[in-house]
Amino acid sequence: MPSTATSNSSGSASSSGSNSGEVWVRFDEGGLAWSDCTGAQQEKIVRHFAPKVKYLALRLKSRLPRNVELSDLISSGTLGLMESFGKFQAGLGIKFDTYAENRIRGAMLDELRRMDWFPRSLRRIVRTLDEAVHKLERESGLTPSEEALAGETGLGIAEVREGLEALHNQFTVSLELIQESMTSTENFLSDEPFSSASTHELIDRIAELIEQLTAREKLVLSLYYAEELNMRETAEVMGITEGRVSQLHAQALTRLRREFNMRYGELLNP
Repeated sequence: MPSTATSNSSGSASSSGSNSGEVWVRFDEGGLAWSDCTGAQQEKIVRHFAPKVKYLALRLKSRLPRNVELSDLISSGTLGLMESFGKFQAGLGIKFDTYAENRIRGAMLDELRRMDWFPRSLRRIVRTLDEAVHKLERESGLTPSEEALAGETGLGIAEVREGLEALHNQFTVSLELIQESMTSTENFLSDEPFSSASTHELIDRIAELIEQLTAREKLVLSLYYAEELNMRETAEVMGITEGRVSQLHAQALTRLRREFNMRYGELLNP
């Protein structure tokens, strides 16, 4: 039967108050094993936690290129949720809600890693623009305009805009993958010291590069990624135009991406 719980900000229901006797609460808190649940109890648990998949898919989709389908994220996330029911152990010292969230995200990110986001023609444009941006920045010390890039590459303005969006989205997704991988590793890969150490080393490298950005660039990234504000909301907080926020965001991601690749290799390239 439908749960009377109220939803919280993580896409699942609160376990406080009158819901304390619900079967999903006992399961969430580790007081009931999945294998010990009846079919009816398992159905109630699944119905309670299922909305979390769509919530996390929508949240991740907002950071991805437009050609990534929400349905693909939901499908892979649902598989992650179903697998997490049987694998959850009370001895982990965390609630199932937290455990499942990481497993759902992990399943979505695994699917993203298997996907080919950009058509071959767009990959060519992205590489051409990346080389042009690097060249023009070396020559002038400034971030080149769309017009300058069009003149340098022979591409149309529409192609330049599409390519820049793909270039920035590509690195945005890379940051998201790193962030989500760190969350999963900290909670569940304590028995895999090599994986954990490698992930933390990657995070430390990104953090070091972020510290080299300008104060305004760091603020844009903080508001957009940590506080999860959109471009309009970030502009309001900073007291600048939305276009300026977009420019600062693009500058920061381009600089981070190039510095990372120059120092550590092509990990963040398509």
